[in-house]
Amino acid sequence: MDLGLHGKIAVVTGASKGIGLGIARAFAREGANVVVTARTQAAIEAVAAQIGRDFGVTARAVASDVATPEGCQAVIDAAASLGGADIFVSNAGTGSNETVAEAPDEKWQSYWDLHVMAAVRLSRGLAPQMEAKGGGAMLMNASICAVQPLWYEPIYNTTKAALMMFAKTLSTEMIKRGIRVNTVNPGLIRTPDWENTARELAGANWEGYLQEVADEHADIKRFGTVEELADFCAFICSPRASYCVGSAYHVDGGMLKTT
Repeated sequence: MDLGLHGKIAVVTGASKGIGLGIARAFAREGANVVVTARTQAAIEAVAAQIGRDFGVTARAVASDVATPEGCQAVIDAAASLGGADIFVSNAGTGSNETVAEAPDEKWQSYWDLHVMAAVRLSRGLAPQMEAKGGGAMLMNASICAVQPLWYEPIYNTTKAALMMFAKTLSTEMIKRGIRVNTVNPGLIRTPDWENTARELAGANWEGYLQEVADEHADIKRFGTVEELADFCAFICSPRASYCVGSAYHVDGGMLKTT
């Protein structure tokens, strides 16, 4: 299926590894040019160079911290220099581990800035570029934890729920400007972070540990691959999904226990 993404400009945050990297590669595979961003300059420049070599597209690396206004502006400026964004995926984020009773204000604020304010600032800054080109698509990568929380990461749960509500609210405003906004809520996706955590907890039996997690949480009894999730994200952001507006899609192998 041709997704109609050839020549589009896609902005993906948190793209140096894992889900963000997979999404950027999925866009590039469809012929889209990409702006990829992460905090570590060497890592994101290596990613951009590899994407350019693999798919023959323009891949612009931006080393920035999107939890800050300055970091967001650097991404917005990079997209403008390529002719303006058509697609924006707010993916930058990380898990947490704390209790509400013990977590300091500073940790709450840092996650709010990364998960929510980055999406707010980038959406606001990239929307005029999309509108000038006749429209576009935005996708917020939240989490199944936005609706089905895990007890040990209350800050992550809360900020991802806020991100999902932000996307829903934003969608009603942006569709009037020809911009579709949706949310994806992944379940268990096998990323390098998950593998590293499994090695720390289970040592040589880390693969078995991941299987135990999948058996407990996902009806499909396995982790999803980054590529499975990335392909879905590319579709939702494409003209093929032109009637998808303001929705939250769970890509979770049956992990969600409600309708």
